[in-house]
Amino acid sequence: MATDDQAPWGRVDDDGTVYVREAEGERAVGQYPDATPEEALAYYQRKFTELAGQVTLLEQRVKRGATASDVSKAVTHLKEALTEPSAVGDIESLRTRVGALDTTVVELTQQQSAEALQAQTEAVAYRESLVVEAEALAAQDPARVQWKQVTASVDDIFSRWQKHQQEGPRIPKGEGNDLWKRFRAARSTIDQHRKAFYAELDSVHRDARSRKQSLVEAAEALAPKGADGIPSYRGLLDDWKRAGRAGKKYDDALWAKFKAAGDVLYGAKSAIVAQDEAEYSDNLTAKLALLDEAAPILTLTDRQQARDALISIQQRFDEIGRVPRDQVRTVEDRMRAVENHVRKLDEEFWEKNNPERKARSEGLAGQLESAIAKLESELAAAQEAGDKRGIKDAEEALAARRIWLDALGS
Repeated sequence: MATDDQAPWGRVDDDGTVYVREAEGERAVGQYPDATPEEALAYYQRKFTELAGQVTLLEQRVKRGATASDVSKAVTHLKEALTEPSAVGDIESLRTRVGALDTTVVELTQQQSAEALQAQTEAVAYRESLVVEAEALAAQDPARVQWKQVTASVDDIFSRWQKHQQEGPRIPKGEGNDLWKRFRAARSTIDQHRKAFYAELDSVHRDARSRKQSLVEAAEALAPKGADGIPSYRGLLDDWKRAGRAGKKYDDALWAKFKAAGDVLYGAKSAIVAQDEAEYSDNLTAKLALLDEAAPILTLTDRQQARDALISIQQRFDEIGRVPRDQVRTVEDRMRAVENHVRKLDEEFWEKNNPERKARSEGLAGQLESAIAKLESELAAAQEAGDKRGIKDAEEALAARRIWLDALGS
């Protein structure tokens, strides 16, 4: 027997036909033979649950921001499915919910169209900002830019362009083409400027390389002159500094050769100096011994005794000859200390005995004049021989003797 209260939204007839209750009345939805009414009704209720699940899923997709086109397709599908569904349940409520979603589609379409337009506008603006960056680089003076930095910047801009093109929203074809033409023109200008710059730089480097190669050959040709070639080498070094850059690879190699040529000359000079130093070492020993002998003069208070002792020391000091260069100041300073002591004794004496000052100083002045004459001869001989060290040593000794002589005459 059929019942009217098997479920709020449907029933099963005696012949197994299942009905759903709607506002317009009952509608047969199908049969479920060889089953109890409860089993037949439960089957079609599950059909309703499936439909309700589809509606709920679509509502959730809308909340998560599904595109209007996808929602519209889903609403159309559900409307068809809910026209006369083979299901038992509150079908009208599902139709109402789907109808509400149909209204939402219009709102979504408007909202997403606005968002798409905004995104498109921003995409065009971003793409144009990349173009402006590239054009700013292209507008720089090619002779003043750092090309490694500019090249890296252009590569970075192009990388951002490609990434935006792949991941960003599509922009109108016309605007996209115009922006690409501007970007491509800017990049082409940069490439042309870079090629021209490096072509000119290569030319400059070639000229500098040629000049420096000539300087290397000139420096190597000085080797037979030994130390005498050093002045010429210094002139070549000045020319080298003015020759400009030949490129790091060539500069380093050419400089190594140029320096090696100079090392030959300075090595020859060092050998001469070392030989001189060895020759003068005996003189140094003798002068140091003489200075040790002169040291007690510093304790004398008798002017005449001190002067006589100094004259003896000076004569032998001058006869010994030159000492190694690095010991000249030490030796001269010790000798001047003794001379200054004797001069101070003289000054004190003449302050007390002024009328006799000139007569009493003649002996010491004569000795100084004799020493000066001897040193002047040595200076002349050194100048004639081109002995720079001898010239310097003689000039220093002369200066010391003349100062003392001037002091005696004042």
